[in-house]
Amino acid sequence: MATHRLEFYEEEHGDKPVLRWIREELTLTQRYELGQAMREQLQEKGVGVCATEYGKQLGKGLFEFRLRRSVEQVGERILLRVFCHAYGNKVVLLLGGYDKGADSSARRQGDEIAVARRRLADWRRRRT
Repeated sequence: MATHRLEFYEEEHGDKPVLRWIREELTLTQRYELGQAMREQLQEKGVGVCATEYGKQLGKGLFEFRLRRSVEQVGERILLRVFCHAYGNKVVLLLGGYDKGADSSARRQGDEIAVARRRLADWRRRRT
């Protein structure tokens, strides 16, 4: 059983951008592999994934969940990033995500991190 609970960041009008990204922009293989990795790594280790190849601390309460896989059966290389914040009693808040395989530029990475930081600030503001 998972030790950490995953939560999707929700905008004021109810949209959950990470959930929408997973459902609408990822291929079936990407969704499956991301789901497996999130269950096996993120839900088990939480922010502890940063001590493995699956994570990286970004500072100021933000960390990155990284998925790098080659799926031989379908000939697909998967390179995804999900930006997260750990809080409370083992909860991981999913703030943003993108397909780094489609655009591996430093600018895109920086833009996506900036979006995740804005969402984290918004989430914190609405919690107080």
